[in-house]
Amino acid sequence: MLGSGLGALAQSAEDPVTIPTSEIPGYPRSTVQGHAGELVFGTLEGVSVLFVNGRAHYYEGHSPAATTFPVRLAHALGAQRILLTNAAGGINRTFKPGTLMLIDDHINWAFVSALAGPVVDGMPRFPDMSAPYSPAWTARAEAAALRLGIDLRKGTYLWTTGPSYETKAEIRAFERFGADAVGMSTVPEAIAAHALGMEVLGLSTITNFAAGMGQESLDHEEVLEVGRAVRADLERLVRALVVA
Repeated sequence: MLGSGLGALAQSAEDPVTIPTSEIPGYPRSTVQGHAGELVFGTLEGVSVLFVNGRAHYYEGHSPAATTFPVRLAHALGAQRILLTNAAGGINRTFKPGTLMLIDDHINWAFVSALAGPVVDGMPRFPDMSAPYSPAWTARAEAAALRLGIDLRKGTYLWTTGPSYETKAEIRAFERFGADAVGMSTVPEAIAAHALGMEVLGLSTITNFAAGMGQESLDHEEVLEVGRAVRADLERLVRALVVA
């Protein structure tokens, strides 16, 4: 699943078949710049893959359940593993724009769950979330990054509903809570995928300093620009993760 500014990764698919999500009944529409709204089927490093190019966010007015429709669809099509990518603001003071961060845990600051409501077939009522991101796949990802010479960090991602960026006071609080990065996606998909029994890996591109951490004002175009700048390293890493 590709986050803001990362959609170009879908061009890596070999023998691609692209389906606009507007042609899929019930599929939530993405209205955000940098989210194309298409599914790209193909192969990568000899492995069958599905790129979800553009996600639907809670802040666009979609229900938490609707935001995870792509995850449930991918699982129904046979996907057993899912790599969730996003653009995030850096809270950890050692993370500068362009840093790649593996998500080893998350904080649900939106206080909503994609699992609320009637129990969905194949999902437990009370799934264990002590390790939503696969420790084994995370370890393999770290080894792959080391082998490729890619600087890869690890940290906790905090989800806010958005769409406004966070205040300086909120970021100071989030830092005290132990968050290393903040963003407006990923957590619903991670919860749903883990509940479905999928192996989950989370990867954030730190595209900007969070509010109060730098001198610049926060701007979505900056997010897209940094996403484009890290594309080469990200593609190399994703190729390695597909077979890891």
